[in-house]
Amino acid sequence: MTKIAIVTGSVRPGRQSLNVARWVKSIADQRSDAEFEIVDIADFELPVWDEAMPPAFGAGVKAHSKAWSARMDEFDGYVFVVSEYNHSITGALKNALDYLAPEVNNKAAAFVSYGSAGGARAVEHLRGMLSEMQVAHVRNSVLLSLFTDFENFSVLAPTEPAIAAVEPMLDQLIVWTKAMEAVRSGEFSRVDAVA
Repeated sequence: MTKIAIVTGSVRPGRQSLNVARWVKSIADQRSDAEFEIVDIADFELPVWDEAMPPAFGAGVKAHSKAWSARMDEFDGYVFVVSEYNHSITGALKNALDYLAPEVNNKAAAFVSYGSAGGARAVEHLRGMLSEMQVAHVRNSVLLSLFTDFENFSVLAPTEPAIAAVEPMLDQLIVWTKAMEAVRSGEFSRVDAVA
């Protein structure tokens, strides 16, 4: 069964990231084409990236690096819950991604974001990072506005358009996740692409 991680993007006290992740999972769990699990980056207490060698050159040697790497390696695709800070992603999410390379290569990702502009600017920054990490990211995303999808800017209360955006995003993610599984297994080769 295809496994999808719903990855939180914030670790600060009072964050909405975990609430948003739980909301996405409640919708995703109604599907039968994949298994969904929340991966909370706060659980890993990652220090600012502190390995001697970049992840592309080999797995980290420190316990926190190994735990985070192994956890992310378990999944075939990801939904990143992206909160926008200063027109970009949080430092916590950037730092968590800096620990990874082969664990996420040739996998697929989708985004559920939130912020004053729905988190759209943060998602655009994250797309660039994931492209460098060889992660295929889907077009459809879910944008939650702090003004309309949260009561008093603090209680998640998604509007109908936000709720309706989840399934199309997951539909695209599952298709791309399965396609990338074929890429990782070698079923799709360069020869096939040229033919």
